[in-house]
Amino acid sequence: MEITKKYYRVERKDISFIKFIFEAYDGIAVITTVDRPKGIIMFRIPPGCENDVDMVLSDLGKKMMIEEYVPGDLDKDVKVGE
Repeated sequence: MEITKKYYRVERKDISFIKFIFEAYDGIAVITTVDRPKGIIMFRIPPGCENDVDMVLSDLGKKMMIEEYVPGDLDKDVKVGE
C-alpha cells in the first residue's frame, strides 16, 4: 500500500482553514504547507481515502480557489515528514 501525494495551489489565507477541515476528517489526509507565499500545499492520502479527499476538495472548491499543482522536481525540496 502506497500513500498518494497530491499538490494544490490555494490562497494563502485559506491554508489554515483547509488544514482544519481535513483534521476534522480524522485520518483521510495529512496536509503539509510546501510553499506558503505561493499557497502550495501537499496532501498525503492513505489508500482508500482518495475519493473522500476529492469530494471534500470539490465542495471546498465551490467557495475558494483550489487548483491542482504539478510540482515538477518539488519533491526534492520537501523535507517535512519525509
